[in-house]
Amino acid sequence: MGANYRQRKEMTQKRAKARKDNKKDILSAAADPYTLEFIDFTYENPTVFHACDAFSQMLSEAGFTYLSERVSWDDKLKQGGKYFTTRNGSSLIAFIVGGEYIGGEGGAGMIAAHIDALTAKLKPFSKKEPVEGYTQLGVAPYGGSMSSVWWDRDLGLAGRVVVKTDNDTIQTKLVHIPYPIARIPTLAEHFGAPSQGPFNLETQMTPIISLEPADPSENDLRPEEIGAPLAEKHNIRLLRIIAEALDVPVKSMLNCDLELFDTQKAEIGGINNEFLYCPRIDDRICAFAAIKALIDSASQCVEFGKGINVAALFDNEEIGSLLRQGARGGLLENTLSRVVKVLGKGVTMEQTYANSFLVSADVTHAVNPNFLNVYLQYHRPHLNVGITIKRDAGGHVTSDAESSAFFEEIAERSENTLQYFHIRNDSRSGGTVGPMLSSSMGCRAIDVGIPQLAMHSIRGCTGSLDLTLGSDMFQAFYELWEDVDRDFRSGEVDTYAA
Repeated sequence: MGANYRQRKEMTQKRAKARKDNKKDILSAAADPYTLEFIDFTYENPTVFHACDAFSQMLSEAGFTYLSERVSWDDKLKQGGKYFTTRNGSSLIAFIVGGEYIGGEGGAGMIAAHIDALTAKLKPFSKKEPVEGYTQLGVAPYGGSMSSVWWDRDLGLAGRVVVKTDNDTIQTKLVHIPYPIARIPTLAEHFGAPSQGPFNLETQMTPIISLEPADPSENDLRPEEIGAPLAEKHNIRLLRIIAEALDVPVKSMLNCDLELFDTQKAEIGGINNEFLYCPRIDDRICAFAAIKALIDSASQCVEFGKGINVAALFDNEEIGSLLRQGARGGLLENTLSRVVKVLGKGVTMEQTYANSFLVSADVTHAVNPNFLNVYLQYHRPHLNVGITIKRDAGGHVTSDAESSAFFEEIAERSENTLQYFHIRNDSRSGGTVGPMLSSSMGCRAIDVGIPQLAMHSIRGCTGSLDLTLGSDMFQAFYELWEDVDRDFRSGEVDTYAA
């Protein structure tokens, strides 16, 4: 055990030193590979369904095996195995069973994030009557979207479509229209008070997607489209574009989950390339960092691990996590239970959770230099410094003294820098998946996050190094949490023992 610990510690310290040595060069050249990869990731995967699919492909290429929830896992799980499962195409659990896992003291080292993002979703009937020659689209806000930051943006359309194939099987296909298709236009300030709001989300923030065609027959169904399940629900010209992108007939499309998104690609900016301007940072940046860390730490867990390393990515965090694909849906707990049942040699889930540690990873607020008055002194996270520990006396996050000390010990051993955030007493605190997961499992937990500016804007800002700094810290967690846990266990005193 001692040799394994020294080897892990040496590995993480070497990586930390290399990161510090290269930091200046990376900033000046904007060449951090994970940041550049994330830019492409956000551009190519605009919806939660695309993100889940992309992470699944990433894991498959790294040697992880897909396990369907529908089938038994009894003959598929083994020590040293790497696996992932999904639910609804929008949430994912990836895990590595330690090469020396036998249950008992072997708990789970977990990082949980969410991959849904604020958006505007198409209504079941998105077709609307033309208004003064404009074709409009019926959408509903998801989370806190459709605020003023959504005005005058180039909005694309993407999501999933349920399709019936020629042989009558039913499949779900992902669609991504590769150009801006919608816009919510502002009323010019010249109109005075009506242009200043407040605005009605139903009547004054309706996207326009086209001008009505000069030939009205373009709105008529073609012979092969008659009887199409979606024809009376959505604009037929829009359905034709979707069908063309999927290379299927309009009549084969049965239903859809589609949404609008900002089409502008992320950019690295600032005088020294120190910023990342990016849509959908919350919370896919933490999810991306967690998956990269799990993959990068896999060889060590496969060889030395006595526990289970887990990355859990959930949908619906922005609306309360109450659906089956959300953090309250039981996917994480069910996954761990199935592993322990097969490989735990009779150990209980209660004992497994007692030996586990959860890192709830969701973006946090970086200090905004124009609004210092809303931040507490000493609780002002900066960009390109490191992961932030979040504390909240009201219980909106899970961090406490013991879990903070646990995470701080990992940071010290791996030479990662931590920051801290607590909301002011006269401000409102946001929530995360941490409290609901830790209370469900009864495990120790901490809330941390990569700092960003302009949270819940359609386009946020973080540091161009923050993704890699986050991934480094998450990798150190996966590599060192078992060793730190042993030190905490050895310091516990059973004051009630006979």
